[in-house]
Amino acid sequence: MRLSNLAFLSPVALFLGAFVVPLAAADIPKPTPTRADEPRAAQFSATKAAEYLDRVGIHWTRDRECISCHTNMPYLTARPLLPGEAWKEVRAFLEADVQKWSAGGKPRGDAYVVATAFALAFNDAQTTGQLHDTTRAALDKMWEIQLKTGEWKWLKCDWPPLEHDDYYGATLAALAAGYAPNNYAQKNEKAQSGIQKLTHYFAQNPPPDGHHTAMLLWAAQRLPGLMTADEQKNAIAALTAKQRADGGWSLPSLGHYKRRDAQKTPNDPNADSDGYGTGFVTFVLLQAGVKPTDSVIVKAVKWLKANQRESGRWYTRSLNNDKAHYITNAGSAFCVLALKEAGELVAQK
Repeated sequence: MRLSNLAFLSPVALFLGAFVVPLAAADIPKPTPTRADEPRAAQFSATKAAEYLDRVGIHWTRDRECISCHTNMPYLTARPLLPGEAWKEVRAFLEADVQKWSAGGKPRGDAYVVATAFALAFNDAQTTGQLHDTTRAALDKMWEIQLKTGEWKWLKCDWPPLEHDDYYGATLAALAAGYAPNNYAQKNEKAQSGIQKLTHYFAQNPPPDGHHTAMLLWAAQRLPGLMTADEQKNAIAALTAKQRADGGWSLPSLGHYKRRDAQKTPNDPNADSDGYGTGFVTFVLLQAGVKPTDSVIVKAVKWLKANQRESGRWYTRSLNNDKAHYITNAGSAFCVLALKEAGELVAQK
């Protein structure tokens, strides 16, 4: 990998494994374990949110050397909204990986390609507003491996809501194309052909649950034609109806998910509000045109500001088992995105 491809990094850098690590990010501590009983913070802090996201996003990338839907992929969408530039380490890793594909290397899987394309495209939109050559290469690879039926071979690890069906991957690919700057979706021939097949896939396959309805609703804001106006209106109403009295949402209420722990304890659709459910749904509703002044959003923002934990995270119990609660990482990123979209993100605190 040539250092010239990473010109946005500090001139002083450390080489670690297959990618370059800025000195500013080299000493970031590892995250503490996610606990349901972690105390809530006395007040919301964007700085603490940044510290937490750096810990989970950067160390996942260093330790696992891969992209994941629940940690460093959402990290690249939310982290540029907060103080500091540690996120550039993760960006550099993904760029280096795409460069390997372009040089004849083989990606780790179809889902890996889609997730990488989404993370880079969203990051381009959040930062420079220009489509990076490496992002374009990732998107081109994404269309190359698209199935004739419009979807992709997604991870089926039985880990909902992100890694258990093809539908999630299809919505993520739609978002990757929709967020890509420079009118990529409208001007690129590969994208136009792929989007046509993707639109047909969605027309033939309705969302299987509330979570994926929200994903499609989000994607429809970036790629017109994925949902009719009535379908979007109904989706907004269905999501709004699941808001709890405290202003939040719970992830288990967005679908029917079976736990994989030894005790086979059920996921309770009436569980307490959590970070992923609240951050994700609030962000999607705002993307879909619900105003920050709407009472639904006002109550949601109040919940978000009151339920950050001392570490900077927003807790979400895993739908699968109680070992690591990785969904907390994605949920915390969505909480940051939601607060920014609502006009409530104050980076200095």
